[in-house]
Formats: sequence, structure tokens, C-alpha cells
Amino acid sequence: MNSLSINDFHTMPNDFPDLDVYAVVGNPIAHSKSPVIHQRFAEQAKQKMHYGRIQAELGDFAKVAKSFFAAGGMGLNITIPFKLDAQAFAEVLTPRAQLAGAVNTLYRQNSQIFGDNTDGAGLVRDLLAQGLQLRGARILLLGAGGAARGAMGPLLEQSPKQLIIANRSSAKANDLAQLFGGLAKTNGVELASSTLNELEDPKKGHTPFELVINATAAGLSGESPLSAQAADNIFIPSSFAYEMVYGKSTAFMQQALQRGARVSDGLGMLVEQAADAFLIWRGAKLNLMIDPRSVLAKLRHSCD
Repeated sequence: MNSLSINDFHTMPNDFPDLDVYAVVGNPIAHSKSPVIHQRFAEQAKQKMHYGRIQAELGDFAKVAKSFFAAGGMGLNITIPFKLDAQAFAEVLTPRAQLAGAVNTLYRQNSQIFGDNTDGAGLVRDLLAQGLQLRGARILLLGAGGAARGAMGPLLEQSPKQLIIANRSSAKANDLAQLFGGLAKTNGVELASSTLNELEDPKKGHTPFELVINATAAGLSGESPLSAQAADNIFIPSSFAYEMVYGKSTAFMQQALQRGARVSDGLGMLVEQAADAFLIWRGAKLNLMIDPRSVLAKLRHSCD
């Protein structure tokens, strides 16, 4: 660990003078699948680049990112807990980063550091790839934190019939609904908020949904944000339950399966948001050369 309190997993640009260097920054970070994903994209698109991991200590993100770019680094992905730090570090925010309220992708352009957010776009691309019809659908989004906020813009741009934000705290759900009210109106979406407890009451008018997305952190702790009664009201066999956590079958996914619904974890979202970042860094023209779904299939096979 150097003076900046960095655990560098073979990443600093001066170690790779003949390659364009990228990395993912988080804490912890050793488990990250991002290097494998980006290496496969690089192989598919025949790009000379290196992608590694950096574990920054809390409070050190800005110093780490500044050091990385000063040494010639080309771009960074950012994961928990530094997405707000990355937003503060960026000199220019893209419109979707402004909407998301967080940054997961940094890159240098015209001597400035730009911040973008590819999470919501990755979610939508994964849902569409799995055959979901989002236009005209009724969507329930569980949670009103950063993950939910990052998903809101891209979901609304798909013009679902209705999007309900359900959260433990009604205030946070109401704030999110108000923040995105204009975009919802532009896209003809009925946007509303609810508490998780209200999902238990059929008199509240919460009929089954085509798509239910868990954007809460409950999946990390082995819990579900939904009670059994709420799950009974929400899921039917034609429902699709999407868990942003990946790599395990969560309590939320089990609730949906028990009621005959289809389920998915968030591994496809991880791959698709990475594809978006890769194309930002290396050029949109490479989109025909990379195949995120084949990368996802290999990842799933290696996890079996």
C-alpha cells in the first residue's frame, strides 16, 4: 500500500507503457468481475488495453483518481462506495449522470474529466435482451436510493404505462417521483410512489406487475424487501422479477419463483453497463464487434 492508501491490483498506468490502461475502483474490489468482462470485450474488438482493479481507502478516492489520470490512465469504472465521490471528482457530468445523481464511469475528453452513469442503460439493455416488453408495461421499482435513481431515467425513456416507486420511507419515494415527474410526463408514463407496507393492501390498487425490480440492498443481507402478503399481491406467472444483486438466488427471487414468475439476477446488467463504458472509452463504432451476451454466457458458465 503506497502513500495514497491504494491496494493496486496491477493497474497503475506506468506499469503498462505500451497499453491503454483502465481500471475499476471500489472497496472491496478483489471480487470484481469487471476486468474479465473488459478483457473479453478487448479481445473481441482487437483493442490493445489493460484493465485492472484499484482498492482505494475511504476518503482517498479523489487522490487515487487524480493520480491514475495524471499517470496516463484512460478511464475508470467506479463501484461501491465511491459513485458519489466520482460525481464530485468529474469536471463535466453527462445528462444521464446528472439524472442518476451518481457516476460509475470516468474518462478524459478535451483535457477535462467527464463523468457518466451506464447502470440504468445496462439494466434496460439486459431486460430487452431477455425479451421484456417495457413499452406499455406496468413496472414496480423497489427502493429509492442510488440504484433506483440510476435506473429511473432509462426506464422512463422506454415509455412503460406505469412506474411505481415503493420504498420503506414514503418521503424518499415521493422525492424520487417528483424529481422524475417531468421526464415521466414527456414519455407518457404514469409515475407514482408507495410505501412497501402499502403493497400488502389490495385496496391500494396495486395489481400484479409485468416487471418488478429490486433496487434495494436487501439481497446483500439475505432478506427481501417484500412481505409474503405483498409478494402474493404483486407476482403472477406472467411477472418478471429482476434482482440487481448477482451471483446468488436471493429471497426476493425465491418469492417470485414460488408464485410462478420468471426471475433474473443482475449479472446481465453488470455486463451491459460495462459494454456501454467500453464503447464510451474505445468508440461507439466498435458496438458491432463486441458481443455482451456471449460474454455473459461465459461468465454464467464459469460461475456454475
